[in-house]
Amino acid sequence: MSEENKHRATAAAILPLVGGAANVTSVAHCMTRLRLGLRDRSLVQEEALKALPAVMGVVEDDTYQIVLGPGTVARVTPEFEALVAEERADAPEEPAAPAGGSDPVTAEELAAQGAALRAERKAKNATPFKLFLRRIANIFVPLIPALIGCGIIAGLNGLLVNLGWLPGITPALAAIASGFMALIAVFVGYNTAKEFGGTPILGGAVASIIVYAKVADVEAFGQHLSPGQGGVLGALAAACLGVYVEKRCRRWVPESVDVLVTPTVTVLVSGLATLFGLMFLAGEVSSWIGEAADWLLAHGGAGAGFLLGGLFLPLVMLGLHQALIPIHTTLIEGAGFTVLLPILAMAGAGQVGAALAIYLRLPRNTSIRTTIKSALWPGFLGVGEPLIYGVSLPLGRPFVTACAGGAFGGAFVGLFNQLGTDVGSTAIGPSGWALFPLLDGNHGLAQTIAVYAAGLIVGYVAGFVATYWFGFTKTMLAELNAAPDETAPASPAPVAAEERVAEKV
Repeated sequence: MSEENKHRATAAAILPLVGGAANVTSVAHCMTRLRLGLRDRSLVQEEALKALPAVMGVVEDDTYQIVLGPGTVARVTPEFEALVAEERADAPEEPAAPAGGSDPVTAEELAAQGAALRAERKAKNATPFKLFLRRIANIFVPLIPALIGCGIIAGLNGLLVNLGWLPGITPALAAIASGFMALIAVFVGYNTAKEFGGTPILGGAVASIIVYAKVADVEAFGQHLSPGQGGVLGALAAACLGVYVEKRCRRWVPESVDVLVTPTVTVLVSGLATLFGLMFLAGEVSSWIGEAADWLLAHGGAGAGFLLGGLFLPLVMLGLHQALIPIHTTLIEGAGFTVLLPILAMAGAGQVGAALAIYLRLPRNTSIRTTIKSALWPGFLGVGEPLIYGVSLPLGRPFVTACAGGAFGGAFVGLFNQLGTDVGSTAIGPSGWALFPLLDGNHGLAQTIAVYAAGLIVGYVAGFVATYWFGFTKTMLAELNAAPDETAPASPAPVAAEERVAEKV
């Protein structure tokens, strides 16, 4: 059997054992594992899967991971994706069941609809470009805890310095807060090589060149380099190049000398390319990103904030928000904070305002109101998924009006940026009230906090008003507010999530 047929046979054997194409929502792979998003893991025949000759084991995590080994997984994955696409194309469409009865929509039904929409979205997001963005996100997401911890310490240190307190401690706090950011390029290089199938430590070694002090003695493009020039983007590019060189070496270098030749050639070739090309080019791109963000908010102000705050959740639904992570990190590395995150955080405020309006508009639907009460406090703290997937998105129109609330909150914060008051965050990840300890700006902490808090209030109010007045049709209100004793005794036939959302929109 040819190599191609062998890998296709492996993919064909795996597919039915994970529930078929209908159960697969996403497909990706790392260096050794086929990573699958599955709708229902109870459909997996795990023992039969482990018994396949090509399968070395399985790991259950956020995704269902099948260990196939290096090299093999990169060849089986495209065959698996092709089989999934073929099976879906050949599957007949099931006719929609007729609607029946008039039972009120419960929180459980909304949760099921939200899960179905989320699974469908993940399946649609499994395009090569979006999978690439997901891999880029996988490089930076593990860094978020350190960014948050160091960001909070930096904020605390800035407060102590401004108040003149504990002068003997503040230099130590500054060192603790700045140490990680000084070496972040090394961690980015390590994670990049790990994500793209190279040797992680070689990626870190190549990226460490960027932060080495003696690079100031190197001249490229007619000017001396600066330590850290190019930052995380340079580290990302350098490590990607290192992975490419390493893989080429593994293919051609004899095994007897591989341990000596491959690391040497990888670091040498990638290092020279980094010093005499990538650092300068990445430095120019990093400068352009900072200048573009400043220009956007200085000239666009409220308009730019309106678009960013209103479109952020749709970007999340499309999987495109992951492209913002390197931009945030570059802004933090250059200016000390990202001015984009506080504006994008307004999207969560719009969801909270919308949820409050839904709660008031559906006084007789105890099920949905109970869900909102349990999800509201996490929403205030910036954890919006329970409200999005459990309430607003399945209902349809309230999701749109919630985005409108985020747009107005973003416009408010963007306006102050245009007026000269930068509102930024020293780390990425938190949102809502949880972002307060990470706030920073150019006009003092008190003013920065005040603008951000006022933006949240605008988002809450706008999301509430838009949803209260425009989030429901009369038909929706009649259906969602139906009392239990007004419903038909017969169980209604199930209605597809897409149909219900379409009706409500």
